[in-house]
Amino acid sequence: MMNKRATFKLIQDSVGSATEFVQECLEEYGLSTKDVIKGTLVAEEAIASLIAHGDKNGSLRIKVKKLMGSLTVEMSAPGSEYSLSDEIVELDDILDSDVGDDMLETIRNIMLTSLADGLKFRHKNGYNNIRITIERNKRRFLYLTLGALIAGTLLGIALSMAGPEAANGALNGYILTPLKTMYINALKTIVAPVVFFSIVTCVSGFSDLNELGRIGGRTIFMYSLTTLIAVAVGAGAFYLFRPGTNGSSAAAAAAEISGIAKPVTEDVELSAINIIEDIIPSNFLSPFLESKMPQLIFLAALCGIAVGLIGKYSEVLIQFFEALNELFMKITSMIIRLMPVAAFCSMSSMALDLGVKAILSIFGMFATFIFGLVCLLIIYILLLILVGRLDPRPFIKKYAPVMLQVFSMGSSNASIPLNMETCDKKLGVGSKVYSLSIPLGATINMDGTCVMMMVFALALAGVYGVPVSGSSFLMMSFMVVILSMGAPGIPGAGVICLSVLIEHLGVPTEAIGLVMGIGPLIGMFLCMCNCTGDMVITTIVAKNVGELDIDKYKDTSID
Repeated sequence: MMNKRATFKLIQDSVGSATEFVQECLEEYGLSTKDVIKGTLVAEEAIASLIAHGDKNGSLRIKVKKLMGSLTVEMSAPGSEYSLSDEIVELDDILDSDVGDDMLETIRNIMLTSLADGLKFRHKNGYNNIRITIERNKRRFLYLTLGALIAGTLLGIALSMAGPEAANGALNGYILTPLKTMYINALKTIVAPVVFFSIVTCVSGFSDLNELGRIGGRTIFMYSLTTLIAVAVGAGAFYLFRPGTNGSSAAAAAAEISGIAKPVTEDVELSAINIIEDIIPSNFLSPFLESKMPQLIFLAALCGIAVGLIGKYSEVLIQFFEALNELFMKITSMIIRLMPVAAFCSMSSMALDLGVKAILSIFGMFATFIFGLVCLLIIYILLLILVGRLDPRPFIKKYAPVMLQVFSMGSSNASIPLNMETCDKKLGVGSKVYSLSIPLGATINMDGTCVMMMVFALALAGVYGVPVSGSSFLMMSFMVVILSMGAPGIPGAGVICLSVLIEHLGVPTEAIGLVMGIGPLIGMFLCMCNCTGDMVITTIVAKNVGELDIDKYKDTSID
């Protein structure tokens, strides 16, 4: 962290010396000539604005600081409250007025307000404060999240190996787990309204229902295609490496881990009929209270269609839903800022729960599973190139930082708001597409879960000597597809589905202990892969239906 400070009198003659101080600081920090000029001009106008409204008996304080790659200029001066936005003269008024001092003042305010994202103004306790961000580290949030993931993992491993068991239990039970749970709960709280209002806004914006069917149909087709590909990838990864051949040691580890693992308490419906029936809720409120994505999507689509058909009230309701959609997306942005803290707590808690021994006992299965996910990610890139006819490099550059964030969440549902924001602000995907495809993908597109179930089910069958014939393999593949579509987008859902699958294969139930030991770690990788698949398909569909801003997609300066 580097700081430069200076104090000046609140008189007109101070504008030059204060501006010169800022310029010297910017040059010293090694900014480009363009950024120095821009920063100096904006600082000069901000200084003049503070002096013009300042208390002549007070002082102007300026601090230039650089922290974690971001360079800011902070100014403070006592004076009467004023608003930059109130002083802007509209362009029509400029053209109709005489050019003079008013024009200079107008240019000053336009310069200041044109940098709305990099300029903050407030009046507090009799002081006017202006903060100008000259250079912002675009990867700062990525570095914070990545650092939190690494630091949390190292701390958890160190404490699990050397820390007192009682102290570790207290730290995990009273600090790490509650903080992680509160963060995930905060995201889960807004998932239902974000999904509902975004889809209502999306569907009500379609003037032609055929267009809605076209986008929805392509999205479901692509999700179905990648699901089948994921099943094949999982089977291929297993038969390539065949993990689980050391049956006795792995079975012993399963029995040991089963004794300490948390029991599976949730149930997943296997029947395709049950999945279809569950789409229609029995009342309007239960999908919101229970965050059931299929039911929420159904209600939102139904309301969106109805909004466009009720005549004179349509415009009022569309504006109402759009406002609520913006509200919950803003709340999402506020919550996401705490991601590094949640990532640190999540990784520390996971390492404390598992320890090194449990992870090493099933390293072969886990490594095969990771290999399958890597293959699936490569296929996603090929789909972008071959089906979407897009350069994958901008997608990788922009979504890679987000992958780390959804990794720490371990929940596809909780990642919905973040993925929507990424589609809108970074990838240039139209809201007509992402408002529909992202929630839908979090419900039915569980490609990573398919890979996991195929690898671990076949491996556990090998560990316990359960033969898998051709007909059994086909039935298992069908079950994997159905289970993935019915799996809830919550932490631990993959392990729940796997427990159902191995039971139907005839594998002893204690086998799930091998996977439950590292369930949280598996869930994080699943969430990352599932969300990446959703984003890839969303981008491809947007490109194919003309709802992708190509210039924004290619602009790698948007980070």
